[in-house]
Amino acid sequence: MMRARLAKDAAALALGADAVADALARAAAARGIALDFVRTGSRGLVWLEPLLEIETGKGWRAFGPLAPGDVDAVLGGASPKALGDIEEHPWLKRQTRLIFARCGKIDPAVPAPLTALKRAREIGAAAVLEEVTKSGLRGRGGAGFPAGIKWKGAAEASAPQKYIVCNADEGDSGTFADRMLMEGDPFLLLEGMAIAGFATGATKGYVYIRSEYPHAIEAMKRAASQFPDFDVEIRVGAGSYVCGEETALLESLEGKRGQVRAKPPLPVHKGLFGRPTVINNVLTFASVPAIIEKGAAYYASLGTGRSRGTMPVQLAGDVKHGGLFETAFGLTLGELVNDIGGGTRTGRPIRAVQVGGPLGAYFPPSLFDTPFDYEAFAARDGLLGHGGIVIFNDSVDMAAQARFAFEFCKIESCGKCTPCRIGSARGVEVVDRIVRGQNVGQNLALLRDLCDTMKSGSLCALGGFVPYPVLSALNHFGEDFVR
Repeated sequence: MMRARLAKDAAALALGADAVADALARAAAARGIALDFVRTGSRGLVWLEPLLEIETGKGWRAFGPLAPGDVDAVLGGASPKALGDIEEHPWLKRQTRLIFARCGKIDPAVPAPLTALKRAREIGAAAVLEEVTKSGLRGRGGAGFPAGIKWKGAAEASAPQKYIVCNADEGDSGTFADRMLMEGDPFLLLEGMAIAGFATGATKGYVYIRSEYPHAIEAMKRAASQFPDFDVEIRVGAGSYVCGEETALLESLEGKRGQVRAKPPLPVHKGLFGRPTVINNVLTFASVPAIIEKGAAYYASLGTGRSRGTMPVQLAGDVKHGGLFETAFGLTLGELVNDIGGGTRTGRPIRAVQVGGPLGAYFPPSLFDTPFDYEAFAARDGLLGHGGIVIFNDSVDMAAQARFAFEFCKIESCGKCTPCRIGSARGVEVVDRIVRGQNVGQNLALLRDLCDTMKSGSLCALGGFVPYPVLSALNHFGEDFVR
């Protein structure tokens, strides 16, 4: 019996994993080999997908990237795509995997042991809240708000019904960690939500996933149907970017138009259907089981400053080694891009990287000494966001990127507040005038004033964060605005 595994992650499927799986089944049958074949999530080495692993008795030997025509050579022991023991691969060995420890190794359709949930129930709700607080876990989304403080607020609220809501509306460019986790280890997310429910007194959970993730939706629905420990419902959004903002997400869950709510009241006091609600994203909930199992002290020992634990960094764009790399906070941006990512795939010089999605700041190579943590990025007018890094080579037009930020905001705005709704449209016009050479000095001043208005006056981060890409492009790449 030959044991083999191959990812059915969406990225692996896009790169031809199903064709490789069919070829493996045919080749094994032709050679009379009995096959124990598991389709897993991805290990995150996307540039090596489709990545086939075969058990040897001394570990799992990997082969990739494979085409269907390579499979016969693999079974014959003469494949040029052999990578050796996958656990010894340098890209994996350098990681600290807590969230993605099982991803790529397990069958995501088979329920996983809920050891962390069991321990949470043994130590009690108050102890769970204390562990999460002491761990230093912060929301792995935009603001990085401490999870323990948010959970305590919901736990202390008095109400006949409380909710746990998972924001799986992963809409940032260059991010795919949520999708990978839901497709590769969905029970870890559900376990984290169940622990949150136990700690806060919430008895009902929702996972809000964007419709562009059909494989993740299928995996989560299947897992939720097999998860008796917490009542979780999977809801599918229509792809509105602003529904990644927690109050707009709540509006959408209630069947309303996805528009931002004014705060206060905060969702922990008056959230879904007017009840106390904890909203965190996928990576935040998925971090909790490791905290409960390994202890807050262990988790807090990882990272730097107020950025504790691990972050699944996602490398995309013009990068040689694109994929997901989970590491403790503290590596520099340059280490992640050049050392881990291997520089550009095209061989062209790097001109800029954007961290934190379409509303993140652009950093030039001169800022590559910036440590990858919340405070270090904030000190240089940047955002970590969801941990996505998009690499641009020297062919990029940064004035066009600034224009895109305004245009993106204009299209995705919920329309509730004037600075975002109108300011984004005016921003496109101002950038166009600058690029055409019309009253450049006056329009540059107007552009900065507009960014200040949007940052100060927008109701949510959609309009409030547009200045990050615009001003960073202007400050670091000003030559692109003067033609």
